[in-house]
Amino acid sequence: MKLVLASTSAYRRMLLERFQTPFETASPQVDETPLPGETPPATADRLSIEKARAVARNYTDALVIGSDQVAHIGAEIFGKPGTIERAIDQLRRMSGQAVTFHTALAVVNTRTGQVRSESVPTFVRFRELGDEEIRRYVDKERPLDCAGSAKSEGLGITLLESLSGDDPTALIGLPLIALSRLLRAEGLQLP
Repeated sequence: MKLVLASTSAYRRMLLERFQTPFETASPQVDETPLPGETPPATADRLSIEKARAVARNYTDALVIGSDQVAHIGAEIFGKPGTIERAIDQLRRMSGQAVTFHTALAVVNTRTGQVRSESVPTFVRFRELGDEEIRRYVDKERPLDCAGSAKSEGLGITLLESLSGDDPTALIGLPLIALSRLLRAEGLQLP
């Protein structure tokens, strides 16, 4: 069976390469807008499955991986900022706060129709951040394409006071411990 990552994220691609298993990538073309009344974790869960299913339609014999991450404080969601101004605003809002990064994962087996999914939360406490250090960080790392405007795998780690979770790769966008469990359940040999 083919292995397909339903994502164009360079971060997810680099993480999946750790499995040393050939895979393809495909763009899922899914609207990522939260539904009215939907909680942030439910949004991530739903979108991971929708992304995997959207790409699975194009394959007959594949394991298709979908993932989505929502950063939030309570019901307030911090998506991909897209602009420098939004990244600065997000980091100001998260300064001194506890933020949950809810990373959801789905695997669709196109041969059987089986859908497996898991969610992995990561709890991050941002330290108190001054405007100058926020600007310096955004200028240096340009975290415009990641939820919450901070790349923990890079310079963004300096913005954090602490983090905790079951899988360090979940915060980067693809929880590899959970993914290896789901793929093994579908018969993929890892390692």
